[in-house]
Amino acid sequence: MEEGLVSVITPMYNAEKLIAKTIESVQAQTYQNWEMVIVDDVSTDGGSKIVGEYAQADSRIRYLRHESNQGVSKTRNTALQNARGQYVAFLDSDDLWKPDKLEKQLAFMKEQGASFCYCACRVIGQDGQSAGKTRYVPPSRNYGELLKGNVIPCLTVVLDRKQIQNIHMPDMPHEDYGAWLDILKTGITAYGMNEVLAEYRISGGSVSGNKLAAAKWTWDIYRRQQGLGMIKSCLCFGHYVVGAVRKRY
Repeated sequence: MEEGLVSVITPMYNAEKLIAKTIESVQAQTYQNWEMVIVDDVSTDGGSKIVGEYAQADSRIRYLRHESNQGVSKTRNTALQNARGQYVAFLDSDDLWKPDKLEKQLAFMKEQGASFCYCACRVIGQDGQSAGKTRYVPPSRNYGELLKGNVIPCLTVVLDRKQIQNIHMPDMPHEDYGAWLDILKTGITAYGMNEVLAEYRISGGSVSGNKLAAAKWTWDIYRRQQGLGMIKSCLCFGHYVVGAVRKRY
């Protein structure tokens, strides 16, 4: 583990149209002590060639490729297993960071003595234009509070591996939520910066269908991944539903 190094965890699958901008948003960071671990989950487009060109020009970019398609959870875990840094940060192959994201979050973590940091993000469309939404975040979350709903955007998270040794994505939908719960369950508190330092890109699809799927995935997190009893799961799910309704209206 290299002191002060940030390992950027980037899973990739058929991202040739957007991966260059994602890489460039990391290269533009004011904090330059980073490595970007890009794991290709057997893309069939030209993304691997694009990443290869960037990796050849910048030794901090590391390209790995699965032999068979394994899904986003295992792809993130492959990157985590190959990370060399004290810190890990997450950035999917279509999302973007503001240039001062890492610098500001690392300074905040040192000031707060925090091992888990997250921040606000702006939602953008496939064309890169604002989708009219900003995901603001609360100042902190412990395990009990986070059970009421995931308010921690994956692309904003920075973790200190000196204090959090076991970082693992469960192999199920909403894997990031499950991972955050596992970390906070150990007694760690996550601290938020309510400043927009990242841009989350949304894709097309049925909004209503996605909402229903997200609800099912959240229930599965409570029952299967966290092992909560029926009554506790129902209470947490009720908080989740209320929060989802408030976000929409």
